[in-house]
Amino acid sequence: MTNPDSAELPSTIFVISDSTGGTAEAMTRAALAQFEDYLVNISTYTHITDPRRLEALARLASKQNALMVFTLVNPEIREAIYEAADKHRVECVDLMGQLIAGISRQLGGLQPRGIPGRKTMLSDEYFRRVDAVEFTVKHDDGAEPRYLHKSDIVLVGVSRTSKTPLSTYLAQKGYKVANIPIVLGIDLPPELFEVNQDKIFALTIDPEPLHAIRLARMRNLGLKTHSNYGSIEHIYMELDFANELFRSNPRWPVIDVTRRAVEESATVILETIQARRQARAKPTTIRG
Repeated sequence: MTNPDSAELPSTIFVISDSTGGTAEAMTRAALAQFEDYLVNISTYTHITDPRRLEALARLASKQNALMVFTLVNPEIREAIYEAADKHRVECVDLMGQLIAGISRQLGGLQPRGIPGRKTMLSDEYFRRVDAVEFTVKHDDGAEPRYLHKSDIVLVGVSRTSKTPLSTYLAQKGYKVANIPIVLGIDLPPELFEVNQDKIFALTIDPEPLHAIRLARMRNLGLKTHSNYGSIEHIYMELDFANELFRSNPRWPVIDVTRRAVEESATVILETIQARRQARAKPTTIRG
């Protein structure tokens, strides 16, 4: 489905739902967090229950070379979107249908109601995750450092050390995450050193993989690759600068993201947080 002549242009994903679209959009963004060096436009279409609208969306998706991602609980409407996608030669992904079918089989063939938007009472956990995602989006790449004290986790690292994908992944688990870029020769915001230092996690990466990642991103964006940003010499200087900063702040755990999946880095962070909580909860024995 990808047009090689437009590789530098953003890809398009249509998120289609017969309800509010929150589930489909959250799942799409969580999946996108597994990738780097991409440009994607997400267009969300909600309360879609008319096959004629699905036909129109499929036609538009075909013109824009878009992927259609949908959560439609009514089997007739799901069938309609498959027919429309096939007619207009559009790829589509059903986020809800297979799950509903699997649960139906698990429940001995019990048939689903097929009612769009049917939910249980929204829990405190649901709203906590929504707040976490909103906070994390607003505090990406060093934005609004004056609110760092409200974060649960702060990530620091040079450019392209997976700060944003990792932040997004942790936010989906309910953590308010801010990330701060380390730029050679530029002081970090003073607020970073005023918050609880146990919130802060440092990210590092080997120079050669970082060099390759940056060059790929610059090519995708149509930028010249001989700038400092893509220079291996400059990258070595940046990483030396960052590592010296990490040594000066020993309470920041350093996580090497080289060849490490976002989920693996997140596991290290969450296990560290849990270990610290357990250590604080242990009774202290005072010897006289």
